[in-house]
Formats: sequence, structure tokens, C-alpha cells
Amino acid sequence: MSRRTIGQIQVDHALDAFVTNEVLPGTGIAADRFWAGLSDIVSQFAPKVLSALARRRLMQQAVDQLLTAPGFDAADVEGQIRVLRTTGYLEPQPSHFEITTRDVDAEIAHVAGPQLVVPVTNARYALNAANARWGSLYDAFYGTDAEPYGPSGAPARGYDEQRGAQVIRRVRLLLDEITPLTQGSHADATRYHIADGRLFATLEGVAEPVELRRPAQFAGFQGTGDAPEAIVLRNHGLHIELRFDPTAPIGSRDKAGIADVIAESALTTIMDCEDSVSAVDVEDKILVYRNWLGLMKGTLAASFPKGGRMVERQLAPDRRYTAPDGSSLVLSGRSLMLVRNVGHHMFTDAVTDSTGHAIPEGVLDAAITAAIALHDLRGNSPTVNSRTGSIYIVKPKMHGGEEVALSNALFDRVEQMLDLPPNTIKMGIMDEERRTSANLASCIHAARNRVVFINTGFLDRTGDEIHYCMQAGPVVRKGEMRAEPWMSAYEQRNVAIGLACGLKGRAQIGKGMWAMPDRMADMMEQKIAHPRAGANTAWVPSPTAATLHVLHYHYVDVRAVQTRLETTPPAALESLLTLPLARQITWSAAERRAELDNNLQGILGYVVRWVDMGIGCSKVPDINDVGLMEDRATLRISSQHVANWLRHGVISEEDVRTSMTRMAAIVDAQNQGEEGYRPLAENPDGPAYRAAAELVFTGATQPNGYTEPTLHRWRRVAKAQAAQGQGTPVLEQTGA
Repeated sequence: MSRRTIGQIQVDHALDAFVTNEVLPGTGIAADRFWAGLSDIVSQFAPKVLSALARRRLMQQAVDQLLTAPGFDAADVEGQIRVLRTTGYLEPQPSHFEITTRDVDAEIAHVAGPQLVVPVTNARYALNAANARWGSLYDAFYGTDAEPYGPSGAPARGYDEQRGAQVIRRVRLLLDEITPLTQGSHADATRYHIADGRLFATLEGVAEPVELRRPAQFAGFQGTGDAPEAIVLRNHGLHIELRFDPTAPIGSRDKAGIADVIAESALTTIMDCEDSVSAVDVEDKILVYRNWLGLMKGTLAASFPKGGRMVERQLAPDRRYTAPDGSSLVLSGRSLMLVRNVGHHMFTDAVTDSTGHAIPEGVLDAAITAAIALHDLRGNSPTVNSRTGSIYIVKPKMHGGEEVALSNALFDRVEQMLDLPPNTIKMGIMDEERRTSANLASCIHAARNRVVFINTGFLDRTGDEIHYCMQAGPVVRKGEMRAEPWMSAYEQRNVAIGLACGLKGRAQIGKGMWAMPDRMADMMEQKIAHPRAGANTAWVPSPTAATLHVLHYHYVDVRAVQTRLETTPPAALESLLTLPLARQITWSAAERRAELDNNLQGILGYVVRWVDMGIGCSKVPDINDVGLMEDRATLRISSQHVANWLRHGVISEEDVRTSMTRMAAIVDAQNQGEEGYRPLAENPDGPAYRAAAELVFTGATQPNGYTEPTLHRWRRVAKAQAAQGQGTPVLEQTGA
């Protein structure tokens, strides 16, 4: 690997060329200045990152001593809290304050709606997510079980008129709920028209045209008032477009000529450089950065076959309408994009220090992703991301307020290097580690001038919870974890503390992912709980899920919910810190085997794609063949759960090895016919199988149960074998 020495750092030549020739031109930042600035930042912050990681280790040692002390009583939570305060695990709480974040885009500060998270390494998926700002309600209901299928199940290829009529009826009823008319139903409309800035609908059997019950919900139109091509309605700040085309297949059958009903859906999207990607070397990191660059410059494109022809996807343009008063109405055609950097515990040899050691990867991410976002701020793109001139970086896996303060200081320094006003870089805080949720007010306070996002990442949070109490005893079965006291306290405290710290009207309070993209009926029934709890965003696994989940934000006025909850105190810290330990070990052999099989099938199914194929996030069938969106967070839970039960003798090493053999065969069968798939059962000495085994058998000693060190090491082995012609495939990550 050839490198160039710049100050106190050595930069891989490929990364040097990419940043110098592709990233920096047009930003106003000279290459020499950027690299010299990065050298200074690395010199300043690498020791601080290492110190933070050392403090994590000391904290875990103190926890282990507490949990294994003679006479330890898991039920004595107050006693544990006293010890945790003396060790610094629990930080002093700040006096009352409210965040002062400014220049926040409306999609974050004022309008509630779904959020997508997508691996930025896949150009097609990234574009799909960015363009998921708008989605067809007809398509979303027609193609999913959100509208119940008939006796024959999902429709076959081609258009099923009966299913189509069923979906159209459902959507018209939704319009009646969200944007009701003064009388009658949208289902009876035969014509819509605009006169004197007012919207009218002509209904079958009604002599005079009727208006909207709330006329202000009419936001704009395209075409002419007598024959509009589109009408835009507004509710809770969200838009729904009625698209008219009497010559289209659907519109020609419709009494009013409506060809589609399109909902404003994914208001924001996190372009992910972290848990959903497999980026282990400089080649991978350049791919991460290049796709983010394409999004910020508006040049990213992806071509793929569809319906027998090649389709090219680019960022969608803005949508333009005439407002009721005759002025112009412009609505963004794209999600507001945030970028998620890696955590403090990650290191990269794309840049090394003067002694040849890999530098903190989060430092490199902050510098380069912010520099790339300058193209948006400088107007170098035909599309606009932030209309307020902000850069949005989500920072994951921080432990407590001290680490948030470290990230805040890093962002300060990057802003100075890039000639940006203070607090241009906004911070999203992932509330996904135990020390963070226990000290959430301190964490928000540490970034009070730039925080725009907190959320409950319950998957990683569960993994960290299991690791925290690794030495205390066996934890409950994985499916029972949601019923534990800490989980409900965690979810409630995130909202309550966020509101107490003034996030309403300035920042997002988010909830976690719906992991079953094929079960939209269940999502529609359950995920409305998130806005009802006061969350103004929540994660969804696909653009279609965003189009369906956005209906929950039409039904629920989240701003009103937040106002009602502002004086609700957080759940007790004692509840949050109650350990999820099994009270009695009464599981039968069959129950233990089922739990182990479930965990190991998920581990193998995910790891084989990550290590052998370089896929960081995908829909992986579980043991019952239900497709689940898996990333490193779900892997962290499963591997930690097996490690915990091993540690306390609930299962044996022989049980694990026998189950792995059995589950490898199942995973192979589930992936039969997958291009580039290398069977696990035939390669027990291969990188993927060995990585899975290592995650389980060393899980108790992995820092906080993180899976990245094992995955990265074995992925690099797999890539090296492929380069030497040993048969492990490496798939192109920008493909479909």
C-alpha cells in the first residue's frame, strides 16, 4: 500500500487522489490545507479517542467487580446506583437547560414523519431512499399485506382489477379520514376543480360541489383550475398529491380521473457509513465517500435492468405547484439526507499516524463527509439538501456525556478547518449504549448547540445491556427482552428527557427500526405506537414502509402529543438499570435448543453475507423463513446472548458447535441459488464460518460486545483469498 507523508500522517495514495481530485475542487479548500488540517486533528484527537476507549475498559472492569462481588444482589438496584455514581459510570446531571440549535431544516425541526437508513455503499439503494420523499399509496397497498389479500393470496404478475379496486377504495377512505370533505366521500368524487383559490369536489348524487372540511388543507395544484393535473393537500405539515390522468390505465377507470395518490413519505434519510455497510479497507472507504459525494453534488446515478430494459436512477427534482393564492409552491423531491459516521471504537489504516498505526476512523469520517457536504452548501449541485445551510452527521455508539463532548470538540475543529461557522455541523446522538441512556441529559447538554436528533436504537442497546451484565447471570430469552423493565423505561426516558431538554421544534426524537419488511399489516397495527409516544420520527426498512408508516403521522398530531408530555417526568433510573436476568432457570432442553438454534441461524445467515459477499445489510430469512432486515446491531444481540448463556452453563460448547453445523445447512438451503453464495456447510474452515464461531466463543470478552473487530478481520481475509484466486467471491456493492 503506497502512501504519502503529510505532516504527522501517512495517507494512502488512492484516498489522497480521491480527496484531492474529486472531493475538494469546488469547495474552496485547497488540498494541502485539508491534509495539513487533518494531520493536526489526528494529532489532537487520536490520543483523546484512545483515552475514551481506555475509560470504557475501566468502566466495564468496575461493573464486573460489582456484579461478581460476594453477596451481590441483582434486586438491590439502589445499591448498584450508589456504586455506579462513585465510579463515574453515572455522571452528575446538568441543571435545567434547553438546546439552542439553530438553522435546522423543517424536516427535522417541525414536521414529523418516517426516516430511512440505507447503506451508502449501494448507489441504487441510496438513490431509492433519497427519492422516497414521495411514494405511491396505490403501489404501497397493492403490493403488500397492509391491505389484506383475498383468498388467493398476493396477486400474480399483471394487474388484478379486483385487487386494484380494493386498494383504491382503501385509499379514498384514508383521504376521508385525513382530508375530509364537508359532506360525502372522496370515493364518490367525479371531478375536482379550483376556483378563487378554493378546492371543490363534485360528488355523485350531490347537486352542488363541496369543499374540504378544513379548506386550509388545500396547498396547491398543477395544470389549470378547471382541469388540474395534480392537487396537493396538507395535513400536519405533510403533503398528499392526487395525480390526474384520464388516459392512464388506472385514471381511465376512475370516475374522477385519479391515476395515483402519492404521499410525502420519508422526510429524512440517514446515509449510513456504519452498521449497514461492510467497509473494511481503503477501497471500501472510497466507495462510501464517493457515493456520498455523488449525493451531495447531485451526480450519483445507478443503472439496472427492470422489465426487460435498463433503467437509470438519479436524484429526483423538486416538485412545483401553484399555491391557492397564485404564488409558486416548491416542495422538495428528496429526503433530507443525514450521514452516519462510525463510532469512536473504529480505526482505519487508510490513514496512519507517524508511527504507522491506524487512526480513529470517526476522525477521518468527520473530516471527509463534512468536506463533501460543502458542495451542497456551496450550491454545486442541481439539487439542494439543506435549505438552512447545515450539515447533518449522526454519531453512533458514544458512551456517556464525555464521549459526546469529544465528538462535539471534533466537529468544532473540522468546522475551523473547513472555514465553516460554528455549529454548522449538526449532531445526531444515537441513544444506543447503556452509559448514554443512563446519562442522556448529560449527553444532550454536551452537544446542546448542535444536537438535532436522539433516538432509541433498541437493537444495539439490547446488545450492550446483555454485555453489561455478562458476569451477573444468564439473561432472559431474547424474545422476552422487550418485556423487561429496562426496555420500557429506556423508551419512555428518551422522549421525556428529550422534551425536557427543549428538543420540541428543534430536533428529532426517534424510535427504532421495523425489521420485517414483508409484514406491513403488522407494522401498520403496531408502529403507530411511536408517534403516540411522542416520537417525531421512526425508522422503517424500505421506501414502501415509509409510504405506509407516514399515515401514522397523519393520524397522530405529534406536536400536540409532545406538548402534552412535556411535563411528564422520566421513568425512574432504577427501572432503567434493572438487569434483565432470568429469575429462575426453568427452560427445558427443547427450549434451550430452540433459543440457540434461533440465535445461531441468524448469526450465520448474516455473517456469511457480510464476510463472504461484502453485504452489510440485507433481508435475511430467520429460522421460520421470515425475512428480517439484519445489520450489525441484530448480530450483536444474538452473539451476546449465546455468549451469555455459554458463560453461565445454560448451554455447552458442544451444544453450540452441534447447532452451528445444523444451522449452516439451513442457511445454505435458504440461500440456494443466490449468486456468489459460498455454502457454509462445505466450508467450516472458511472465513465466514470461523467469524461466526469467534463472535460466539469470544463474545464475553469483546469490548461492549461489538462485532466489528471480528467481522472486519475475517472480511479482509476473504478479500485476500479472492484476490489470490481461492474462490471467495467479492460482489460489487453498488449493484442491486
